[in-house]
Amino acid sequence: MPEVDDASTVRRLFLVEDDGPLRMRLARALESRGFSVTQCDSVAAAMMALRSTTPDYAVVDLRLGDGNGLDVVRAVHDVRPEARVIILTGYGNIATAVTAVKYGAIDYLPKPADPDDIVNALLADPKKAPPPPENPMSADRVRWEHIQRVYELCGHNVSETARRLNMHRRTLQRILAKRSPR
Repeated sequence: MPEVDDASTVRRLFLVEDDGPLRMRLARALESRGFSVTQCDSVAAAMMALRSTTPDYAVVDLRLGDGNGLDVVRAVHDVRPEARVIILTGYGNIATAVTAVKYGAIDYLPKPADPDDIVNALLADPKKAPPPPENPMSADRVRWEHIQRVYELCGHNVSETARRLNMHRRTLQRILAKRSPR
C-alpha cells in the first residue's frame, strides 16, 4: 500500500503492545505521523477490538501477557487481508521471524523500535528492497538475545539450556550473569 498523500484519507493503525508506557509513546508518535491509532494491551482485547474495526496497518508485539501476537496477525488478516502488519519483539530470532512472515507480517523489528523505522516499514513499497538498518544489533547482542530466548524456552534451566546450546554450563552461567551487550 503506497504512502497516502491525501489529507482526507485516514490511515487506521492497530497497535497491540502489553507494555503500557511503550504503547502510549508509540501511539502518540504514530498519531503525529498521520495514523489513527487503536490501542490494545492483550490478545483478548485485540480480538474484541477487531470485531468493530478494520485496520489498514498493524503493529503487534510478538509476546503478549495472555498469548502470542501471531494470533493477532492472523486475526487482522482475517478481517482485512491486505492489511500491512509489523511484528515488534524483544526476543528476536530467525524461527519466529520466518513464522511471522508466514502468518502475513511484512516486517519484524526488534524492540525498542524507532517510530520512524515503523512508519518506513509500514509504508515501504513492497516491490523495493528495504534499506539496511541505521542501527542494527551488534553480533554480541544477537548472540545474547538467542541465549536468553533458549534459556526462557528451557524454563530457566541452566543445565538444559547449556546442553541445547552445546556449551559448558559454567560458561552459560557467566554469560547469564552479565548485562546485555549493546
